[in-house]
Amino acid sequence: MTADILINDPARRLNAAAARLAASLTAIRRDLHANPELAFEEHRTAGIVAAELARLGIPHRTGIGRTGVLGIIEGGLPGPTLALRADMDALPIHEETGLPFASTAAGKMHACGHDIHTVTLLGAAEILKDLAPQIAGRIVLVFQPAEETLQGAAAMIADGAAEGVDMALGFHNHPDMPVGRFSFVRGPCLAASDLFDLEIQGRSGHAAHPYAAVDPIVAAAHFVTQAQTVVSREVKPLQPAVVTIGQSVGGSTYNIIPERVHLKGTVRTLHPEARDIAEAALRRLVEGIETGMRVTAKLEYRRMVPPLVNDDRVVTPAVAALTAQFGAEAVQEGEPSMGSEDFSAFAERVPAFQLGIGSSAPGRQDRLHNAHYQPDEGCIPAGVEAIARIALDLLAPRA
Repeated sequence: MTADILINDPARRLNAAAARLAASLTAIRRDLHANPELAFEEHRTAGIVAAELARLGIPHRTGIGRTGVLGIIEGGLPGPTLALRADMDALPIHEETGLPFASTAAGKMHACGHDIHTVTLLGAAEILKDLAPQIAGRIVLVFQPAEETLQGAAAMIADGAAEGVDMALGFHNHPDMPVGRFSFVRGPCLAASDLFDLEIQGRSGHAAHPYAAVDPIVAAAHFVTQAQTVVSREVKPLQPAVVTIGQSVGGSTYNIIPERVHLKGTVRTLHPEARDIAEAALRRLVEGIETGMRVTAKLEYRRMVPPLVNDDRVVTPAVAALTAQFGAEAVQEGEPSMGSEDFSAFAERVPAFQLGIGSSAPGRQDRLHNAHYQPDEGCIPAGVEAIARIALDLLAPRA
């Protein structure tokens, strides 16, 4: 790689640099894939990241947000600070891919591609470190734990990961797009995620004599049904929202009315107004169940992460950089998703953008978070190339 990369055919040179790194990054990815670690357990993964940053001569700190790693690339010219973030944690899923490098840890798997993300950022870091003299600003490399529990970003920010940061770039592999394609969303991109636990207590009794008991199962059934009206009758139709009950536990046999029923659910919203309305409505429904069904109900409602809102101050130059690097046909505008991402904790503080990187394998229609997930590893050099080009353009010297 020559030092004139920014002024002499950057697209071709970045492509060549990413291709040169592909084999080594793929090897690291396969090692990470075979040894997945869950949220806040990423000690081995963090050690590998730290060793790679040390090899590249990139100053770094470990133990940020418990098991995160923070690296710093100082540019040769003054300018803003850009955070590049990749998540590292795996999921509690037992892998069934049959790959030669499949998970060796029972019940743990990189089923969301965070192993891909980790090595993609390592590759971009190697290119950007080599080009640091031409960068006008500073790059903070954020290798984050515990995205799957929506806790890692906040933990890293609490340890100073966002201090001095002016803008942030995140990315995620997308198995609904082929390798070499990229997507963007302007404005709200991913939903706020809130969780709730509801305990409904009645009075147990014999199933043959329900009048002598207070049935919490019937009360829970009423709540589940009424909760569906929150979206259909209270939230504005143009403000997407989802209320889902994910667990209902109560009773132990055929002929006993139980004492308690436990429900777990999630609320997803893209707009603050809808988020407030949904929470208030569920609280009101709980109060109504208590009155109408003679039960006692305890609701624990937790706001986890805000919506992820992409800022045009980062989206527009990033899309221009991708178009220059790959061509307009490779970059497409996507749609918001009701999934959630704790990168929103960074986006809440500074202008930010979450990039979609195509990862589908030829002939496969894969889904994230399933035991058979197999992204095409060609998305690694494509992602490296994309992240490096966006960072270089965002931190290009200004006349």
